[in-house]
Amino acid sequence: MTKASEGIFDDSVVYVTKQGAQVGVDGGRITVYMKGEGELASFPMGQVDTINIFGNVNFTTPFVARANEHGIVLNYFTQNGRYRGSFVPEKNTIAEVRRRQYALSEREGLKIARQMVRGKIRNSRTLLNRKDVPDNGRLAELEDLTARARDLDELRGTEGEAAEIYFGLLNSCLAEGWTFERRTRRPPQDHINALLSLTYSMMKNEVLSALRQYNLDPFLGILHADRHGRPALALDLLEEFRPIFCDAFSLRLINKQMLKHDDFGADNHLKDYAFKIYLEKFDDYMQEEFTHPMFEYTVSRRKSVRMQAILLRKAITGELREYHPLEFKR
Repeated sequence: MTKASEGIFDDSVVYVTKQGAQVGVDGGRITVYMKGEGELASFPMGQVDTINIFGNVNFTTPFVARANEHGIVLNYFTQNGRYRGSFVPEKNTIAEVRRRQYALSEREGLKIARQMVRGKIRNSRTLLNRKDVPDNGRLAELEDLTARARDLDELRGTEGEAAEIYFGLLNSCLAEGWTFERRTRRPPQDHINALLSLTYSMMKNEVLSALRQYNLDPFLGILHADRHGRPALALDLLEEFRPIFCDAFSLRLINKQMLKHDDFGADNHLKDYAFKIYLEKFDDYMQEEFTHPMFEYTVSRRKSVRMQAILLRKAITGELREYHPLEFKR
């Protein structure tokens, strides 16, 4: 078995990218097998809460039934990592939490959204500081302005200006041979934008899993507008992780030459072998530990995402007076 390619197990998340593989169940274990090759991997059913499959990978009907019983979320991606959809177990819905989320007032939502955007701008500043890239002080001003935003449109304007400044400085964080001119999407216009988009997608999946684990509706947003098929709340919670986790990870891959221009195809997607390397590195990254800046104990990045989902739920239900984003001062 190749880590993060044929099927990788860490604390609770499994990735399956082997094309033609099938995920089934044998007694109390999840099995990943391939016709003609036999079993590729096996994991205890009770220790897994998320399975991510990429491309031509199938689940057996008995397994889906067992996944529903055990509360395992199944996420579907294209072979290149674009999110396609999920199977969410019945046990992942609790009516009281959802009622509080749906009843959230505009004033309460704005209060949470301000904190999310402030955390994102703070983390943007921190990443630039870590890379010894100075800004003109405007990011600090915009961070302070979030507290005075009178409505969501004003807050989005503040976030948009901060993002423009931040991305304008990101090129200075890159190793020689790489250039970042501007952020492009759908489709990304170059290798660095493709890598950022892929990493945002992967982190969005982490956030989706966390929100569902704690019974929040990922499609009912606070900062992002609701749109059919758009996980708006997941995009909300993703914001604070974009600079300090996603961008930092992408820069690591480039600056430490874990990925090179030759690893990308003509469409700017990673080639198959490079995508497997990417998944392995991403999973290692999410398991890396750090001292939580608020709680001051050691957690993995993956656990910290789930902790933020808990804090968000408590802010929505009124158990906390305000939402506390994950933000790093240095």
